[in-house]
Amino acid sequence: MSNYRTYYASPLGDLLITSDGQAITGILFTDAEQDKTLPENTREARPDVVQHCIRQLDEYFAGTRESFALPIAQKGTDFQQSVWKALCTIPYGRTCSYGALARQLGNEKSIRAVGTTNGKNQISIVVPCHRVIGADGSLTGYGGGLWRKKWLLEHEQRFKYGIQTLF
Repeated sequence: MSNYRTYYASPLGDLLITSDGQAITGILFTDAEQDKTLPENTREARPDVVQHCIRQLDEYFAGTRESFALPIAQKGTDFQQSVWKALCTIPYGRTCSYGALARQLGNEKSIRAVGTTNGKNQISIVVPCHRVIGADGSLTGYGGGLWRKKWLLEHEQRFKYGIQTLF
């Protein structure tokens, strides 16, 4: 099976989109100075699933898309899969805490595991790990940087509710 990757210029910097040709396998923020050479067995191509992803990201950043309709595939344990699936239930423009997510999964004691799994999410924005905040309402950890998390949350609030600044 071939691996595909392409870079997408977002308002927050370049995103690396990866795919196996059937599903999106990653959407990660990259640094401008990052080496963008392709590893072996990787093609820079845009199969249909990647084209759909780019279109939906364009719509998201334009404020006209609140949810994504893409096949996604992340490797992980059953628990990790359940956390990533639960992340996708957090509505656009809303947030929840790690504890609330653990309770939603039926195990309040799994809060640390939920946090760790949230941090291992490889499909940024589409699997909206940026919508998880601290129990006190504070911004906590985000692989793309807290400034990006803040931007994404404020972007959603602006288009959903007309709110200009959250944090």
